[in-house]
Amino acid sequence: MMKNAGLVFDVEAADIDERAVEAPLQASGMAPADIAEILAIAKAENVSVRYPDALVIGSDQVLAFEGEQLHKPSTMEEARRRLLALSGKSHELHSAIVLVKAGSVQWSHMETAIIRFKKLTPQFVGRHLASVGEKALSSVGAYQIEGEGIQLVDKIDGDFFSIIGMPLLPLLAELRHMNILES
Repeated sequence: MMKNAGLVFDVEAADIDERAVEAPLQASGMAPADIAEILAIAKAENVSVRYPDALVIGSDQVLAFEGEQLHKPSTMEEARRRLLALSGKSHELHSAIVLVKAGSVQWSHMETAIIRFKKLTPQFVGRHLASVGEKALSSVGAYQIEGEGIQLVDKIDGDFFSIIGMPLLPLLAELRHMNILES
């Protein structure tokens, strides 16, 4: 997504245990949007320690459904159950992005999209999962909206880029504001 937008960057994975970071936050009753932001900051700060002169972009997403924070399904059966649970209902996808330099947060932004699924039959879900295969396990909702997963959706309220990865438009605006990108 960033490459398609013309950004030049290096990819460096954060070395953090996301579940260990979020467990006490969830236990305290923290809002999913705040957890997404804290995870994005933790990732960016972790990389920033290794590259203090770099402007590090960190992002994370948290899916909230009926008061629960969901994680990526670990099996196809779990993906099937997830899609059937989301059937005919709405869920929230909180997408956070931060810029960190020398271990200090320079900017952060949060977008929340509300995604409503159409009513799904078990047969449709089975055919969908057979078609997308293991890709269903790489997404917290067990679907990729930028691919065949769009067929599960009835309505979207929110930013498409935030759903497929991160709030890209606010990031580009901030990079222009910082004179990193041309206006």
